Amino acid sequence: MTDSFVCVDLETTGLDPKRDKIIEIGAVRVERGEITEEWETFVDPGQKLPVRIVELTGIRDGDLSGAKPVREILPELFAFLGDNVLLGHSILFDFSFLKKAAVNEKLIFERQGIDTLKIARKYLKDLESRSLGALCRHYGIPHSAHRALGDARATVALYQKLAEAFYEKEAAGEKSLFLPKPLSYHAKRDTPLTIAQKEQLYKLLDRHKLIVDYKVENLTRSEASRKIDQILAEYGR
Repeated sequence: MTDSFVCVDLETTGLDPKRDKIIEIGAVRVERGEITEEWETFVDPGQKLPVRIVELTGIRDGDLSGAKPVREILPELFAFLGDNVLLGHSILFDFSFLKKAAVNEKLIFERQGIDTLKIARKYLKDLESRSLGALCRHYGIPHSAHRALGDARATVALYQKLAEAFYEKEAAGEKSLFLPKPLSYHAKRDTPLTIAQKEQLYKLLDRHKLIVDYKVENLTRSEASRKIDQILAEYGR
């Protein structure tokens, strides 16, 4: 079975990689079954955090003060990940956000992954929940929930528990859930807002005396278009 990999976990502003942003990344490198290195960082999302995310993660806007935007973090993160197999609990979620960030910077990001959620769904059908928190309680794994590095550490321990219990029951071959599979997510590159959009948005904000929770300069073209439409619909020209 795969005993060398990097477990990666993200905290984000929401569930949609096309619209939501990464706010924290945690990664744990495992070699021959042993944790050899850890890596974590906050990420500037370019906007204020939704209240529900603050309540869920405990991360506040002040924690992100001074954090780098994801485009500046990717080179260091990808160096840490190397060409290793990625492990995660619903790994495609984390991969999709990283793939989207990579495509925006014209970087290639293709990996293989192992998903502890899929393994748990197959072998622990009787559990009421197969969330990471529920599985950690089931196995008695210490867990700092909804923080990237804490979730990554817990996922490593969970994978090892699942392997100990179920690996020998898995049929050998390509269908084994303990073997890495190519991760696939189609991401389209965002384009920055236009000068005309920037000028129009600033004019609308000034005209209607609006205070917003995002940085205008960080908006993409599609995001700026939605913001302009929202202001026009609510306040008019």
